[in-house]
Amino acid sequence: MCGIVGYIGKNPAQSILIEGLKRLEYRGYDSAGIAIYNQEDINIMKTKGRLANLEEKLDGNHLEGTIGIGHTRWATHGAPSDHNSHPHASHNDKIVIVHNGIIENYMELRDELIEKGYAFKSETDTETVSHLVFDYYKESNDLFEAVMKAIKRLEGSYALGVLCKDNPEELIAARKDSPLIIGKGDGENFIASDIPAILEHTRDIYLLENGEAAVIKRDSIEIFDMEEKTVEKEIFHVDWDIASAEKGGYDHFMLKEIFEQPQVVKDTLLPRLTDKGVQLDDINLNKEDLDKINKIYMVACGTASYACLVGKYLLERVARVPVVAEVASEFRYREPILDENTLVIVVSQSGETADTLAALRMAKDAGARVMAVVNVVGSSIARDADDIFYTLAGPEIAVASTKAYSCQLGAMYLIAAHIAILKGKMSMEEYKELKDELMSIPDKIEKILDQQDAIKTLAEEYIAAKNVFYIGRGLDFAVCMEGSLKLKEIAYVHSEPYAAGELKHGPIALIEDDTLVFGIVTQEELNEKTISNLKEVKARGASIITIALEGNEKAKKISDHVIYVPRTHWMLTSILANIPQQLFAYYVSVGLGHDVDKPRNLAKSVTVE
Repeated sequence: MCGIVGYIGKNPAQSILIEGLKRLEYRGYDSAGIAIYNQEDINIMKTKGRLANLEEKLDGNHLEGTIGIGHTRWATHGAPSDHNSHPHASHNDKIVIVHNGIIENYMELRDELIEKGYAFKSETDTETVSHLVFDYYKESNDLFEAVMKAIKRLEGSYALGVLCKDNPEELIAARKDSPLIIGKGDGENFIASDIPAILEHTRDIYLLENGEAAVIKRDSIEIFDMEEKTVEKEIFHVDWDIASAEKGGYDHFMLKEIFEQPQVVKDTLLPRLTDKGVQLDDINLNKEDLDKINKIYMVACGTASYACLVGKYLLERVARVPVVAEVASEFRYREPILDENTLVIVVSQSGETADTLAALRMAKDAGARVMAVVNVVGSSIARDADDIFYTLAGPEIAVASTKAYSCQLGAMYLIAAHIAILKGKMSMEEYKELKDELMSIPDKIEKILDQQDAIKTLAEEYIAAKNVFYIGRGLDFAVCMEGSLKLKEIAYVHSEPYAAGELKHGPIALIEDDTLVFGIVTQEELNEKTISNLKEVKARGASIITIALEGNEKAKKISDHVIYVPRTHWMLTSILANIPQQLFAYYVSVGLGHDVDKPRNLAKSVTVE
């Protein structure tokens, strides 16, 4: 959940750490801090609040030195405060640590260390690690050995950056279930939670695996496994530009990412569409494999779980296979029936989502085959899955997912078509019709984005709405769930999605004068029924905004406003109907004066339970 950056080299560390943290602040922004070695001591500066608070504190208090670590925090153990901010130091400030993850047995270790005389200054689990490392270090004066002994006692997840006052020429890194990379430079090296933090300085990256640790010096990087045996790794060369992680002239990252959707959807879809069928290079699922599968689960969290719901509808309808779509936090604890005849499809933007990763590993342990839909190459979920579909959305900085979700929907379309063709449920004529429509989707998204000003006007008109409901049927209900989530996430407006047919079973009691209702009406065989439900809420005083396919005059008659989206294949309407919802939520949030890119209490990559 937190962001880590580290540097050892020949240049002043402070500016490198601060710039790296700026590109990691999406991972957490409750507090921030840096620690830099100045040839005598490790000086720490940290503070509650945004990174700007730390920069203000550093103004006039520059920390000298060419080796250091930094951290931006999303609070788990202990409220946001100066004391709970990272980095955390051990006894006598000898060992200094930054940490992302959760140490599940920290209370047990804390009690043990208190008995030994260690005094704690924070409520965090991380401070326990700093004292534990020091406890081992004082026995041998070997920092790497002390870190290895400490991490073998840790239960939970961690990505660690460790400095020692006695060892000014090395930085130790280690990871388990939390992302950490090493950047290789010329006479300088880096660690970070994510590539954008160090891309300005190097494109050559080592991806640390679970249970690996590294000794990093100015001119060398040594990587070891838990048995302290040397690990030989290939360099991963990053081929995307740092500009892709900048705002590019937009007011917010979220708006930039909304407008990037035509291109990233095109990148995700078009290379995989051939005249002979869907080409999925990293999915080796053939007809014989499918014939053995009698059960499919689709598992994810948050926005990604709504992509799974779309996937469920499509797989059942076009491939005629039974599918269960579940949120990962429930799936992993309810003892689902899994075996070698089960296919589990997990979806995650970051590839590090804790509950989804745990669900994947549980499925693998039970012998199930796991397919991953992820956006980050080399992420934990990508490495652990049997088959991988990479959504080519590029870096997504805003906490609320937009372009990554659209690419996840694209993945659902391609996977459903691929499986349907393999099972003989979709003819080549049907595929070619779908292929033509898929190839036109980027242009149709552009057409919807051209309505930006009109949607902004609607957001301004309804900005005072206190209760908003989203209703739809079938695939449209999945669209409702994502639209409602976006409004909650970034505008903090109470909203609820309902299957339109369920209105009369309770929710209609909540409708009163000036309640705002979004009706999603893109599934033509269900139009009449959903429009009938819209009439019911209209009769009770609701204002109605309907998202409908072009030419739907009935929707226009019942609605206060209609946002039309281009006509397309029935399978593909979800991706188009969702775009106006993104823009509406964005402009409501902006109008209310909220921080769109960093909504309160949320973080981009949820790497803890």
